[in-house]
Amino acid sequence: MSITIYHNPECGTSRNTLAMIRNAGIEPLVIEYLTNPPSRAELQDMIRQARLTVRQAIREKGTPFSELGLSDPAFSDDQLLDAMLAQPILINRPFVKTELGVRLCRPSEVVLEILPSPQQRAFSKEDGEIVVDAQGRRVE
Repeated sequence: MSITIYHNPECGTSRNTLAMIRNAGIEPLVIEYLTNPPSRAELQDMIRQARLTVRQAIREKGTPFSELGLSDPAFSDDQLLDAMLAQPILINRPFVKTELGVRLCRPSEVVLEILPSPQQRAFSKEDGEIVVDAQGRRVE
């Protein structure tokens, strides 16, 4: 069973997602994408498998998105991908790949849709929000 997370340790959502993977008893391959970004083909494939558009996979907050004028609809998907690869902070996070699919885990509990193992114990996010109860069931 191979699970990969494209992770930013400075991001709470990414940290929560990683913790939920580990709460399922799985140690994933952790790729810190800011220093080791995916290739263009890998990024395109993750976006496609997650059923997103390139625009949905680009991060606006805390990035040079506005300064680069990337909200302009004249930018093509290829141009947006170029920007994301040139400045990986523009790649939204965290992307998680498992044998069950690929998801952009925003919010972090989206990862539960593609984990092959159940949660082993209760889990709360860093902000205290309860996501999984003591029986390993998702709290809605």
